[in-house]
Amino acid sequence: MTAHADSSPSTPDPEQAASDAPEQATVETASTDTPEAVVDASAAAPSPVPAPPRAGAPVPGPRPRPFPRATSPAAVPTPPAAPAPAEANAAASEPWGRVAEDGTVSVREGDQWREIGQYPDGTPDEALAYFERKFADLADKVALLEQRHAGGGAAASELRSTAASLSADIDGAAAVGDLAGLKQRVDTLAASLSEASQQEAAEQRAAVDAAIAHRTTLVEQAEQLAARDPKTVQWKQAGAEMSSLFDQWQEHQKTGPRLPKSVSQKLWKRFRDARATVDKHRREFYAELDDQHKGARDRKTRLIERAEALAPKGEDGIPAYRSLLDDWKQSGRAGKKADDALWARFKAAGDVLYGARAERDAAEAEASLEKIDIRRGLLDEARAVGDEKDLAKARSLLTGIQRRWDDVGRIFPRDKERALDEQLRKIEQALRAREDRDWKQNDPETKARANDMTRQLTEAIDKLQAEVDAARASGDKRALAKAEEALAARQAWLGALGG
Repeated sequence: MTAHADSSPSTPDPEQAASDAPEQATVETASTDTPEAVVDASAAAPSPVPAPPRAGAPVPGPRPRPFPRATSPAAVPTPPAAPAPAEANAAASEPWGRVAEDGTVSVREGDQWREIGQYPDGTPDEALAYFERKFADLADKVALLEQRHAGGGAAASELRSTAASLSADIDGAAAVGDLAGLKQRVDTLAASLSEASQQEAAEQRAAVDAAIAHRTTLVEQAEQLAARDPKTVQWKQAGAEMSSLFDQWQEHQKTGPRLPKSVSQKLWKRFRDARATVDKHRREFYAELDDQHKGARDRKTRLIERAEALAPKGEDGIPAYRSLLDDWKQSGRAGKKADDALWARFKAAGDVLYGARAERDAAEAEASLEKIDIRRGLLDEARAVGDEKDLAKARSLLTGIQRRWDDVGRIFPRDKERALDEQLRKIEQALRAREDRDWKQNDPETKARANDMTRQLTEAIDKLQAEVDAARASGDKRALAKAEEALAARQAWLGALGG
């Protein structure tokens, strides 16, 4: 057979005809929006036995059936309002499809009928069932789209495109059912998807703006690193910071929203240039540092050779080694590992020289043991100086001890010599203090000055005593007080002189 606006079956084979009746029942049950087809008044009678199947009858394939999901009332579009009772009764009495005698099938759209195809080799029921299944397929697609929107798993922009395509499929569809109601559901869903798309677009713009701001911050941080003076940068830390910025950039590129190509390329160029600048400065710094280390290694190697050449001089080479040590301090750094190795060699050369001095010091200390005992014996003799009353004899005793002290010679180590010298010095200082006191007491010139002062004070006291007596006799209290004050002062001076 031929079909207009859709493929129509030829004579169905027996297996296909046998499967039409149960499938028709399934379609009518699955689509609640499709009223049962009514052909004529005899439709209310029991269904007739299907005619023998004809070869070429179509076998509808399995339809995808959406799994039911719990949806909120706001998520699912509200179906159109139910018609008034009179209109509902009129609509219920009118079938959605009809079949002409030549097998042409029409669908009712409002008050008009539109031909959708032919099914001439089957019964009217089979023809209607075939096109009702077409409507059921469209209804299932609409229900699935509504559930996807209610579930929120897909982007509204994608669903909106699907809704537009589905709406186009419904317009002029070769199917029997409430196409207008189905179209209204799609239109309602499209309006909801339009609002959701606008919200998604706003959120997307906000996410893109935040992503641009984040990447701009990464670029600015990288440019700050690139702008620093290479001579003041701690390159180990700066390298770690730049690596961290690059890792953040890559992570944001993977997980963040897609940026506009022009903005993304501009930011990446800035970041790449800053990263290249930092890498260039780092290479230049380490190249220059390698040159400095090489120069320092060469200078220190020459100093080591000169220090090792001093070994035959022994202790006499120490002054020259100290001069080389001053040059070593001015030679710069050669890198930690190289510096440690070079210093070990330089120090070993110095240890040879100072080892020779240590050997001499040990020999001298061994030779000084007898001298130390001699000087300790002289200290015991010198303690008698403090007990001698006669200062001249005490001085003579100490002078003899000092001469023998010097004859002993130098003592090593020097700290022991200084300790013994300090003890003899204390004895000498004590004797000198006694001599100073005695000189002050027995100096003739001092005594003469003291006697002259005593005489003058005695004469002044006699004169003031006379003035006191005269003032007391005359009753002049003011003159008496003045004379007594002057007399007391002169008497105190005389007492200080021992008069």
